[in-house]
Amino acid sequence: MAKKNIPKSRVRAVAPEALVETVDGGLAELIPDRDRPRAWTLLLDGAPQSHVDLDDPTHLDFAYQRRLGHIVDLIAPAKQPLQVLHLGGGAFTMARYVAATRPRSTQQVVEIDVPLAQLVRKHLPLDPNARIRVRGVDAREGLGKVPDGWADLVVADVFSGARTPAHLTSREFLGEVRRVLKPGGHYAANLADGPPLAHLRGQIATAAAVFPQLALAADPAVLRGKRFGNAVLLASELALPVAEWTRRVATDPHPGRVEHGRDLADFTGGAVPVVDASAQPSPVPPSSVFK
Repeated sequence: MAKKNIPKSRVRAVAPEALVETVDGGLAELIPDRDRPRAWTLLLDGAPQSHVDLDDPTHLDFAYQRRLGHIVDLIAPAKQPLQVLHLGGGAFTMARYVAATRPRSTQQVVEIDVPLAQLVRKHLPLDPNARIRVRGVDAREGLGKVPDGWADLVVADVFSGARTPAHLTSREFLGEVRRVLKPGGHYAANLADGPPLAHLRGQIATAAAVFPQLALAADPAVLRGKRFGNAVLLASELALPVAEWTRRVATDPHPGRVEHGRDLADFTGGAVPVVDASAQPSPVPPSSVFK
């Protein structure tokens, strides 16, 4: 696909074999994976968003997506269908993973960027047998339309300009997440932050005000405040599969660490919950992150 109507401010060097399109969120690129014949990486304004292998949707290339995949594996017996709400679609990597590992699951994907979703569905089509519905609305608006107690799992992975929007960081937002979860359901969120980790600590404090059980997985260097990166937060009203999640995260190709209990409370360091009135988007990643 040729470039079309790309604003000069968004023009950048792209791979000659990439599929390129302007979408609501910026310049979208689908770049083929040289090591996997039918795999692609989605970039949005140069920031990697998703990786999809059409031949093997269980292959999760990004470290944070592997950590989310472990959650999908551990929150219910193998192959048991789930009802999953995805806030943020990207290339539908996690929805594809759920459909492949838990057949007959029912999923809703809320993705505000309709042109992006159309681009992905055209070039990286979903399995026609998968029960996946895509809604083109704002994540919080879409969340508000989900019935009480519908979801076994809510996955939040929403970024606009590489930042999580402010209205998706608050206690009120998480109150809506808990409303749509079944009793004992799980919430998983992809968070991004760097030193001094004020945003991440605030998000843990916010989740702790809504859910009694929390765990956090990230690269040790991120947890030490040495560099910018992703952290996956897992929350529920019931006990979490911490031991097995810890083992899997530690043995991944890019090993991570899981914090929970007193250690996670200490990490939060007295941060206070975020509310709508004072919410801020997640910090801007340094330019070096995507080089």
